[in-house]
Amino acid sequence: MRASQIELEAVVAVARRGGFRAAARELGMASSALSHAVAALETRLGVRLFNRTTRSVALSAEGEQFVADVVPALAAIGAAIARIEEHRAEPSGLLRLNMAPGAARVILAPLIFEFMRLYPQVDVEVVTEGALVDVVGQGFDAGVRLAEFLPPDMVAVPITRTMRSIVVGSPAYFEGRARPKTPQDLMTHRCIRARMASGAIYRWEFEKRGQSLELDVPGDLTLDESDLMLQAALAGQGLAYLSDPATAEHIAAGRLVAVLEDWSPAYPGLCLYYPSRRNMPARLRAFIDLVREAK
Repeated sequence: MRASQIELEAVVAVARRGGFRAAARELGMASSALSHAVAALETRLGVRLFNRTTRSVALSAEGEQFVADVVPALAAIGAAIARIEEHRAEPSGLLRLNMAPGAARVILAPLIFEFMRLYPQVDVEVVTEGALVDVVGQGFDAGVRLAEFLPPDMVAVPITRTMRSIVVGSPAYFEGRARPKTPQDLMTHRCIRARMASGAIYRWEFEKRGQSLELDVPGDLTLDESDLMLQAALAGQGLAYLSDPATAEHIAAGRLVAVLEDWSPAYPGLCLYYPSRRNMPARLRAFIDLVREAK
């Protein structure tokens, strides 16, 4: 003796809505058809699920137990169907991503442009800002940040390898100046200071053979965006403390010189992060898959 899914959904809807008419509207059925489905199931089960009067409809004791057992099963069936449809569906719609400006520069060409080539039905919006935001509350599908700054309740997928921040300056800056051999030597140099999104001045971090220190370096120029710091360093305005992906090309070309490399600590790189959702959009699933394949 088996019950059809529509019969089970009819019973649950009547229990939830407290009446046949409201349940019929929810399911998009005629009241008579819904009433017939419930009655047919009761007949086959040989149990009255609802106590009916001219004024009200209420679950019987047996009906309450039946609904308590059926609701989780229907939810599981619905989730299974949604997962199958998700894999079948062609990614489309708008993918909204939030990230720091530096992260956007790192992943724009290798990931976002490639994703748009693979999935032309998806529009992509990238919003960059220094401060960490609530991606769920602000309507983003996902975010990209350094692993150490990720919210603890998010699922994280690594994008880049371990990174380092290094001190760099232009050849013109070092003309007539001794290159620093230890972090303390920076206190006699012009440094390009960094103001964080919180408003605090970033203290440059160094580590070597178990010894670590943070320095509030001196300088007459303070900036709040890493690309501006890079441009200032290239222009000979002072020493900057920047990530190796941002500086590698300029060091290789001789436009920048790295110093104190043996004091440069490594840290986890960029991660894509998103809320744990059972039924995520196909466009987000496709982007996650691309990130994992590119790693």
